[in-house]
Amino acid sequence: MRILMTGAAGKVGALLRPRLARDGRTLRLSDLLPVRPGPGEEFVAADLADEAAMAAAMKGVDAVIHLGGQSREHPWPDIVRANIDGTQVLLEAARREGVGHLVLMGSHHAAGFHTRPASGAELPDYAFPRPDTFYGVSKVAMEALGSLYHDRFGMNVTVIRLGTCNEGSADTRGLATWISPDDLARLVEAALTAPGWHVVWGVSDNARRWWSLREARAIGYDSRDDSETGAAAVLAAQGEPDLSEPLHDRVGGAFTLKELGGSW
Repeated sequence: MRILMTGAAGKVGALLRPRLARDGRTLRLSDLLPVRPGPGEEFVAADLADEAAMAAAMKGVDAVIHLGGQSREHPWPDIVRANIDGTQVLLEAARREGVGHLVLMGSHHAAGFHTRPASGAELPDYAFPRPDTFYGVSKVAMEALGSLYHDRFGMNVTVIRLGTCNEGSADTRGLATWISPDDLARLVEAALTAPGWHVVWGVSDNARRWWSLREARAIGYDSRDDSETGAAAVLAAQGEPDLSEPLHDRVGGAFTLKELGGSW
């Protein structure tokens, strides 16, 4: 089985690569930046928005893990080319190649202005988009494109509204939004075989979590990690969070603050 991983030079790609290694599986790594392939890996340099380059990168591929694009807020033209045009070019190349499954790495910033539901309820899996930045808008477009290519062409597409992926939570906000690299790999594995169209929250089963895992569990995700195991050190340094503050009350946290949300 050959899996194309775009954006392989980034942080999430580096975390996932060793965790997705399997006998009989080849990871085809793609990025504008060079990546040194390891055992069971190969590298193809490609610009997401370059139709010929993406068609070449897609040859012989069985599934796609799409991590590529601009990962932070940028001017609108840069976001459009890398994240919106790039995703459409990727999906079209996959369609032409007959690729069966695609995992698109979305973001919680597609729903950044949603706030905590009352009475301890969870924010639903398919919460209507409320992007907090141009970057968030591009991830909404990613979800829409994935939906279109599923409905029109029958492709199996899962979009992961990724939370905060690090080896451990570095702050009190992350105690709710964190997903461990191991859990993210488990979620990606589930998405690689999930039939149909799905939008799932990319978060571990944290004690402080308020984003739903219902849809992720429905496709076979089994979270085994909880940020609470490292909470004592974080809380000792930063104190208990005020859940009424935007940083903790809004999905997008600081990205929803005008002074931090980009150039408006």
